[in-house]
Amino acid sequence: MSNIEQIQQTTKDLGDAAMSSAKTLAAAVQTIATAHADYANKAMQDGSEFISQLTSVKEPAKVMELHSEYVKSAYETFVAEAKKISELYTDFFKQTTKPFEALITKKAA
Repeated sequence: MSNIEQIQQTTKDLGDAAMSSAKTLAAAVQTIATAHADYANKAMQDGSEFISQLTSVKEPAKVMELHSEYVKSAYETFVAEAKKISELYTDFFKQTTKPFEALITKKAA
């Protein structure tokens, strides 16, 4: 194979890897954006429910109990969603670099 053919093949391989990575990028960004939106909607809904419950409470002890339950629930939800979203980001980075890793492995061989 001549140098020009090698350059052409390498350019084609790089283009193919970039396209594959871009397709993965688009799908991953959509998934991550949906996860963020779902969490934001849930947080708003939970906050709204908390406020509506809070307005109907007349006893200070019940207010504190309700507040404690809400804070605990909000924290647990945040931690779970943060873990889920961080796993999505990790998977995103792994998947978008796979085509280039395969290309590097192929060229090294």
